[in-house]
Amino acid sequence: MYYDIDLRVIKEAEYILKEQTTVRKAAEKFGISKSTVHYDMIRRLPKLDAALYARVKKLLGINLAERHIRGGMATREKFLKDRSRNIKQNV
Repeated sequence: MYYDIDLRVIKEAEYILKEQTTVRKAAEKFGISKSTVHYDMIRRLPKLDAALYARVKKLLGINLAERHIRGGMATREKFLKDRSRNIKQNV
């Protein structure tokens, strides 16, 4: 658990940028909720490092714009997996 919140916020931001990842993936990596990561990025980071915040904000905007695409792909994979499972059971 992080006791220095400022350090955690910077590490989260650096991880998100380095890995080009989502808030959910960062939350999983750091063992905290996605709400906490989002709060850290939107509320705490601008007060700590404005330049880093601008870079993270840009990436989060891209993630938001692409969210519907990732959701559709996940749904497609789910149904393809279910379909293949049903075909194997019927054989």
